[in-house]
Order: sequence, then structure tokens, then C-alpha cells
Amino acid sequence: MVKITDVARHAGVSPSTVSYVLSGKRSISEETRRRVRDSIRELGYRPHAGARALASSRSNVLALMVPLRSGIAVPVVMRFAVSVVTAARRHDHDVLLLTQEEGEDGLRRVADSALVDALIVMDVQMKDPRVPLLRSLDRPSVLIGFPADADDLTCIDLDFHAAGAGCVEHLAGLGHREIAMIGSPPEVYARQTGYARRVADGFAEAVRAHGLSGDVHPCEAAPDAARDLVGRLLAERPGLTGVLVHNEPVAGSVVGALRAAGRRVPEDVSVVAICPDEMAEHAEPPLSSVAIPAEEVGGRAVELLMAKLEGVPVPAATLLPPTLTRRASSAPAPV
Repeated sequence: MVKITDVARHAGVSPSTVSYVLSGKRSISEETRRRVRDSIRELGYRPHAGARALASSRSNVLALMVPLRSGIAVPVVMRFAVSVVTAARRHDHDVLLLTQEEGEDGLRRVADSALVDALIVMDVQMKDPRVPLLRSLDRPSVLIGFPADADDLTCIDLDFHAAGAGCVEHLAGLGHREIAMIGSPPEVYARQTGYARRVADGFAEAVRAHGLSGDVHPCEAAPDAARDLVGRLLAERPGLTGVLVHNEPVAGSVVGALRAAGRRVPEDVSVVAICPDEMAEHAEPPLSSVAIPAEEVGGRAVELLMAKLEGVPVPAATLLPPTLTRRASSAPAPV
């Protein structure tokens, strides 16, 4: 095992100088700092986590708070979690994953401990009860998602309002006049989850702006629920020719239900989804979709957090513009 004395000997400095470079507690010339870092990299030295924490007053651990509530699409959430962990490791940080629904109590418990240096918070609600506490903490935080009042917070997310509107504009541009949105499970809207609310609002505003007929229909994340909803929509609205799906687990079931009812996709009904690209590409037919950029959002959330830990100013709000990719599931409206 490589020791600090080995690094010092290799770099031609004292062990205390290596320690000061690692902790940042004393001013070291840039040339010496470079030599020490080159030796650390060349020798593969890994400072002991406990000693490093004592030296720097940091744990080098980030908390990722992602309560796995009812109605959440766990595979999509895990994409965000993996991207956060991957980005954190590039900064020599580990991630403590907190999945219990503990709200303010869980947030306070972690913040009051010495376990973590900073926090990333997911599944943000419009009136999230964790927000007042986040504002008062002495630890930096970044929210993946936007509450209704984002003052004094650092937030990043896909622009879900624009995503919902963009899907409507895509369908309107293809001549569709009667459309519907199959949305998230009812409990997600009941909690006023930010991303779901914003997609629905963007959809509704664009429907009005284009003079279309269309409304939002919450749907349980189960194939039977999707089939029942599609059957009801076709019975009540026989002129329906366009569907937006914002409920990843049932996107395939929606297409299957349309076909079972004798509606071809996309010849009779066009389907657009908001989902990860991989899911859209492997559907049958491949779905026109707005991608959920989990890797980019998670990675940039970590970069924002690391900058805050170093006292570097960061933007309060980062909204990633949506990108819609047209695939085989959308086509001009039937005459």
C-alpha cells in the first residue's frame, strides 16, 4: 500500500507538505502542488478516508435524497442516481443514498450529523416542505427539480413545461386537432410533484394556444389501467388522433391498447412520449419523444454542488431545453 511518505519521497518534499496539499490548509506554491499531485497520480496514492476527513473537516460524502414514493418510475430515478454517483466519484466523493420518505426529519437528521458535506434533493414538490429547512442549513444543497418558490435555492432540471408544450406543437404541426395526454399516476399530481405539474401545464397552455381539443388524464402505472384509459378515451372521443404519454411504465401498453382497438400507430393515432431515449428507441414502433436527460442533469447537479462547496458562485436556476426526436410513432393526421 502506498503511504504518504512514499509520495513525499517521490515528489521530493516532506510528508507534511503532502498533507497540506491534500487538505488545502496552507499556501503551497503551484509548482510544488503540481509535483505532489503528479506523484499521487503516478503512485496511485489513496488517502485514508477518516484521516482525510479529520484533516479537511469534510467527509467527502454527498447525500442524495430521493424518496421512493408511490407512483415514482424507479428505473428512471435510478438513472439520475447513477449519474450523481458517477459524477461524484470524479471528484473523489461518495454518495449516501436516502430513499425513505422522511421529509424534514430525515433532512435534519442528515444535516445535523457529520455524515455528509452537501445534499442533492430529488422528487421536488411545488410546495415542498423540505424547502424552508434547506434554506436554513449551513450545508450547500442542489435541487433536481423546481418548487413553486425557488428563491435562495439552487435548482436544475429539464424544462418540463417546455417539454409538454413541445409535444403538443409537434402534433399540431402534423395536423392533429384532437389530442390527449396520458399522464403520471394520480398520487403524483396529488402531491403536486413539480415535473408532472409542469408537463401538464405546458400541455394545456399549448393546446389553448393552437386552438386544439385536448385534456390531461392521470393513469396508474399499470398495463391494465392504461388499457382501460385508452378504451375510455376512444369511446368518448372517436376523433382522437394524437396522444402524449408522460408515464414511462405504460408507454408500450398505450400503443398495444390502441392497436387492440383497431387503431394503427401512427397511421390512425400518433403517439409521443416524454421518456429516456433508450426506452423510446426500443419501443415498437420506436416512439417520437422528448428525452429525459438524467445523465446530464445528475452530472451537472454534482458540478453545481462542488462549486458551492468551494465557494464559487453558481446560477440559481438551470433549465435544460427539451429536445424532441421524431421517430416512427408520429405522422400527419389522417384525413
